[in-house]
Amino acid sequence: MSRLFSIVRPFLHLLDPETAHDLTIATLSSGLFTTPEVPRDVRLHVNCMGLDFANPLGLAAGFDKNAEVPDDMLRLGFGFVEIGSVTPRAQNGNDKPRLFRLADDKAVINRMGFNNEGHARVFRRLTDRMDRGGIVGVNLGANKDSSDRIADYALGAAVFNKLASYITVNVSSPNTPGLRGLQSKDELETLIGRVRNAIKGAASDDGRTAPLVLKIAPDLGEGELKDIAAVCLKQKVDAIIVSNTTISRPELRSRHKGEAGGLSGEPLFNLSTVQLARMHQITKGKTPLIGAGGISSTEDAWQKLRAGASLLQLYSALVYHGPQLVSDILDGLIKRLDTQGITSIAEVTGSGADEWAARPVEKATPQ
Repeated sequence: MSRLFSIVRPFLHLLDPETAHDLTIATLSSGLFTTPEVPRDVRLHVNCMGLDFANPLGLAAGFDKNAEVPDDMLRLGFGFVEIGSVTPRAQNGNDKPRLFRLADDKAVINRMGFNNEGHARVFRRLTDRMDRGGIVGVNLGANKDSSDRIADYALGAAVFNKLASYITVNVSSPNTPGLRGLQSKDELETLIGRVRNAIKGAASDDGRTAPLVLKIAPDLGEGELKDIAAVCLKQKVDAIIVSNTTISRPELRSRHKGEAGGLSGEPLFNLSTVQLARMHQITKGKTPLIGAGGISSTEDAWQKLRAGASLLQLYSALVYHGPQLVSDILDGLIKRLDTQGITSIAEVTGSGADEWAARPVEKATPQ
């Protein structure tokens, strides 16, 4: 697979990034794609949010917005897949071009704007795969023109409670104006409360209660992190994803470095990992954290775990390293466990949080 990707990648990268992505989804959904042998080890198992994960490495939201290929991605070796973001009504998102490769930086800038096919079509696809197993979370967004964005999240929670392994409330995308304001303490309390009530209301009919996850931005001060942690602990949020893309701009080399939107990939790693460690300290490990942002190697994954992550997510690195990266990281983690004589990957979580939290965040200019 690694050899095949090295052959195909130059051709994919000749295409517009969004066209290349659509072609990748179509190829995966065709069933012609051969999946690799996935490294498996009981020491990689993680119990989190009441769910049993075969390994801690997940696919972040944004790759499979419309739940077209969750099973194909699980077969690549991901321990879980998060689809979305999904809004109540289908929407086109922002004007194109809106997705940019920063090859010199192994990064991506996007300003997609929650383009997706809406609740109804995604619901049908998830219903069709209901008996296939595997952990598939649903990432919820709000329509850009909604008069009540909190109601959009509550509706999504009620709709997908039965089908989603877990539900993620995404209030940290920088590409829907005003959305990040929902991370403020008062707004967040109202939001999480209404989503919780929606899940409880649906649970009586569905016979289950989906775990609730919050996805936050990396561009938050200490006070904001503490406010978010307080709300999550009070409302018993099941996990926090740290983090979404950043609106800051560290030193970049690529020609698209000035594009507006959220930056992901390798330049996000330091900022997101420091914020992850700080959130681990603030919550005292009481709320599980999902580490996302800049993972492109076994070492990156290991450091996210040390900083406080119970689970991990990646996406942008697939653009540059291909699907073989999943198996490579899992194999690398198994070798680390062997070398250090660790009996469970959970033992690594938070072991280096104090060290990471003390690191300075590289000064970055706002977008």
